[in-house]
Amino acid sequence: MPEPETPVSFPSTFLWGAATSAYQIEGAVREGGRTPSIWDTFSHTPGKTAGGDHGDIAVDHYHRYRDDVALMAELGLTAYRFSVSWSRVQPTGRGPAVQVGLDFYRRLVDELLEKGIKPAVTLYHWDLPQELEDAGGWPERETALRFAEYAQIVGEALGDRVEQWITLNEPWCSAFLGYGSGVHAPGRTEPASTLRAAHHLNLAHGLGAKALRSVMPARNSVAVSLNSSVVRPLSQDPADLAAVQKIDDLANGVFHGPMLHGAYPATLLEATSSLTDWSFVQDGDLETIHQPLDALGLNYYTPALVSAASNAPDGPRADGHGSSEHSPWPAADDVAFHQTPGERTEMGWTIDPSGLHDLIMRYTREAPGLPLYVTENGAAYDDKLDADGRVHDPERIAYLHGHLAAVRRAITDGADVRGYYLWSLMDNFEWAYGYGKRFGAVYVDYTTLARTPKSSALWYGRAARTGVLPPAAQD
Repeated sequence: MPEPETPVSFPSTFLWGAATSAYQIEGAVREGGRTPSIWDTFSHTPGKTAGGDHGDIAVDHYHRYRDDVALMAELGLTAYRFSVSWSRVQPTGRGPAVQVGLDFYRRLVDELLEKGIKPAVTLYHWDLPQELEDAGGWPERETALRFAEYAQIVGEALGDRVEQWITLNEPWCSAFLGYGSGVHAPGRTEPASTLRAAHHLNLAHGLGAKALRSVMPARNSVAVSLNSSVVRPLSQDPADLAAVQKIDDLANGVFHGPMLHGAYPATLLEATSSLTDWSFVQDGDLETIHQPLDALGLNYYTPALVSAASNAPDGPRADGHGSSEHSPWPAADDVAFHQTPGERTEMGWTIDPSGLHDLIMRYTREAPGLPLYVTENGAAYDDKLDADGRVHDPERIAYLHGHLAAVRRAITDGADVRGYYLWSLMDNFEWAYGYGKRFGAVYVDYTTLARTPKSSALWYGRAARTGVLPPAAQD
């Protein structure tokens, strides 16, 4: 008879959360003074999103937030990470706040606290006010200054009740997919602007962190969420290892270098010197960006496998960031991406929990003593309602079990991981993929907007209530 598996248990203080973002779930895009963001514009541009889908209604969380919070409480979640729509709060990206916009988030926070759910606010999840993009967007320094004003507005409104704050979500996507490959809003394909945007996002983080701390209680935590890549070589050939270095700099070092260490990697500056001299980095910028962090958020989905293009038998391949004739990787035409082996999700992303363990341990070394949170992790599957009105998704349960077990291994190995936020709470507008990819633990019928917890939501709720992972085979 086989030995029973040892239960995978977590510390009693561990946060069990789920995450969403404003444009993906809120809808109500023209209510309360809200004006268009770059994602409103992009999604209404023909050919930019699958099926012409957009977030005008999304899943109508703006009107259904009380029911959604009640569902979180019913499932047993202890934390909820959501983002604020900049153009709902500050429609032009400048000037005074619209109080009706702030009131929505005040009501949401109050509802969460009443249900015993800890709110975590992300200030920026890709939805730049269109007026700021019209003025140049993230490649312009002014946008970082405007972000600091916005951060102060939201910090003043919610800082007395929200303790966990995240300045930016995945600034890599904002810069490299928005201004490099163009598969995300605003859809520009300008390699040099990608690097300018990355710097000004870094500057926005630093200025935003200072602004938050100027108006909030000292007990509050200020963090950033990075989708740092786990970059692995196709072989140990020196050319492949050099390819890893180049992509690691462009994916990771461009953000954690100045944020954690106060400098851009010298190898990054050298590799991109044909595109820019980095003169947009002004005196004092690196000190501003290098604000002390109270925590670091890590978003993880799948590792990357790269080689020198000269070592790729079939030539360069897609890197998993959407189809585009333009690369999101400036000055990296000599690098090829390869499909990693193993089972894949509906996104085509390989399932590899070891990558999450490796990522956590890397940042345990990069920033010793800094608390870590997994602020996004999850999988898309082709979920369907059964005849009995239930949604069975055993693949997602296995995915979650594997990745949460990897988090627990990292804790055992000395990492200070304090929480996990499942992506996503519910099915929603999946950016350029429209409504065709379902990441939610809760199924949404896009015709009726009815919510149905999938079997993975019930499984995750049991883990949240007990602090112990149920068996992966349980559905």
